[in-house]
Amino acid sequence: MTTATLIDSWTMTRRGLAHWARQPVQVAVQLVFPVMMLLMFAYFLGGGMTVPGGGDYKDYLVPGTFALTMVFGLEGTMLAITQDLNKGVIDRFRSMPMARSAVLVGRSVLDMLQSALGLLVLLGVGLAMGWRWHGGFGDALLAVGLLLWLRFAMLWLGIFLGMAAGRPEMVQAVQILVWPVGFLSNVFASPETMPDWLGAAAVWNPMSATATAIRELFGSPGGGGDSWAADHAQLLAVCWPLALIAVFLPVAVRRYGRLSR
Repeated sequence: MTTATLIDSWTMTRRGLAHWARQPVQVAVQLVFPVMMLLMFAYFLGGGMTVPGGGDYKDYLVPGTFALTMVFGLEGTMLAITQDLNKGVIDRFRSMPMARSAVLVGRSVLDMLQSALGLLVLLGVGLAMGWRWHGGFGDALLAVGLLLWLRFAMLWLGIFLGMAAGRPEMVQAVQILVWPVGFLSNVFASPETMPDWLGAAAVWNPMSATATAIRELFGSPGGGGDSWAADHAQLLAVCWPLALIAVFLPVAVRRYGRLSR
């Protein structure tokens, strides 16, 4: 990447940061929503939940919510892309003497910054609730890295779907699909408590792999299991996002290059 591309990409990132400064309420809502979900499941439903193998449900839930937040971040990416498309912002940028990749690079940097900030807030809330990690500091950093790795994969999926949808209204249709995929995992409940066919699907969900992997790294209950996918969660937590990136990054870049042709 050339110096000019880096400068243009940073300009696009600064544009997004300026939007944050002008729309603090929207940013706050995006940060608060995962916190509300964590608190509701922990305190409204947590009393009736059990963790196979024993352990406190909050210790099981908090890492799962981290993974869920990384996946749900693609909705914000999609919405930002479709809004820029419909306002003609992307076409305007493409007509300017700037690196064509700067728009996508700036978008990805901005979304990763927002996800890191949201994860930091959620970590703070989890600690305030009494959750603790029991492994070393290096394992905790590796867990955070796996979470951001999953978010990076969801980022490119969101960019592609945003350009494919074309209109902000279509984001709602994708949201209808995202929620079942998010809940069809081990984020809130162990697959062992589900019907066999449903539990098998939940175990192989990419989000389940990341959730199980970070539970192992944090020393939280719910790590491992009786299936190959659960026993090799850390490997799958690397390979699933890598596969998604290998598919959706090039197709997103290709679709971006074909806009307004």
